Amino acid sequence: MSRLDSPAHPLKGVHVVTLAINLPGPLAAARLTDLGASVTKVEPPTGDPVSAVVPSWYRELTAGQRVMTLDLKKSVDRATLDSELAGADLLVTAMRPSALRKLGLADPTRTHRRLSHVEIVGHDGAKEELAGHDLTYQAVHGTLQPPAMPTVPVADFLGAERAVSAALLALMLTAVSGVGQHHRVVLEHAAAAAGAAVRHGLMGDGGPLGGADAAYGIYASADGHVALAALEPHFRTRTCQALGVEGHREEIANVFATRSTAEWEELAERWDIPLVGIRS
Repeated sequence: MSRLDSPAHPLKGVHVVTLAINLPGPLAAARLTDLGASVTKVEPPTGDPVSAVVPSWYRELTAGQRVMTLDLKKSVDRATLDSELAGADLLVTAMRPSALRKLGLADPTRTHRRLSHVEIVGHDGAKEELAGHDLTYQAVHGTLQPPAMPTVPVADFLGAERAVSAALLALMLTAVSGVGQHHRVVLEHAAAAAGAAVRHGLMGDGGPLGGADAAYGIYASADGHVALAALEPHFRTRTCQALGVEGHREEIANVFATRSTAEWEELAERWDIPLVGIRS
């Protein structure tokens, strides 16, 4: 079932206008579309960089949305945006605060009383104008393993989910008060939340989920790698029985190297062990 076929559309009747390009905003807008909102995506004449870099993902993220191009530096296009906002319930932006002020969108509720605004920014407070992207937010908060590049834009994804939560809260409060709400989502804060697992020693070098526990790790098979996550005692006991080992890392590694990934997945299913092959 595609996301547009979902039977649950609690936001049906809600109109969202998004000016956000790159990842966090479009991810949030796609989720709001999933929930049934009618989304109008406003892009600059240069388009959304996601469209140029990963067009297949762009098509996925904008499925079911109305996409329009406006040059907001031109008065006629700015007037068109105001017309769109007049009938909208929610505005999503992802730009520096100074850029919002230049566009006259720092406080859109002054013009549109019931319009709520979810503002996605990289930093807050004295650093709100500081440039940044997912990589730099992660770099500060311990979720990188240099020199490897991250394979998931953690801050962007978490920021997008925070933006969705903020949107739902704003819509709920507006329904009660009749006045549009403003919520700022800070991507660096999202990265800091993700980094808590490292700061508190759960993950990262030496952490229980960072390789210190032999029952929770990555092992080479005869033709690839498997991920074993036998944390709970019953899973750990079952894994040792299935592999014929006592649970030491070296002996586990030696056994896994003797069979293919597919064979280990089949065994894991039979023994009810949390183990899957790693796909790249």
